[in-house]
Amino acid sequence: CGMGQTCEDPNKSYTSQHDFKCTCDNDPSLTQVDGPAICFKDECLAQPCGADQTCNDPTQTKDSLNDFTCTCKNGVMATGGSATCEVDECSNDPCGMGQT
Repeated sequence: CGMGQTCEDPNKSYTSQHDFKCTCDNDPSLTQVDGPAICFKDECLAQPCGADQTCNDPTQTKDSLNDFTCTCKNGVMATGGSATCEVDECSNDPCGMGQT
């Protein structure tokens, strides 16, 4: 079973193979026999967006992977990956006082 899943083997006999069941810890109704279950997942928990970006995963179902959006403070948005945000390199006065 995968991470965040519980494995249960109802028949531990050596003659009984491929009857184990994986159950999602965050939703016990999602199970799979003889393999890992497909669980609901909030993709934003892995922090896939860049610095100064917000992440939103609108559909946390087993059928909706890579549908999260990353949004920059200025509103630029990207789906399934980090957004390309504008950076004002002059905002922290790198030229020094009295210079432009």
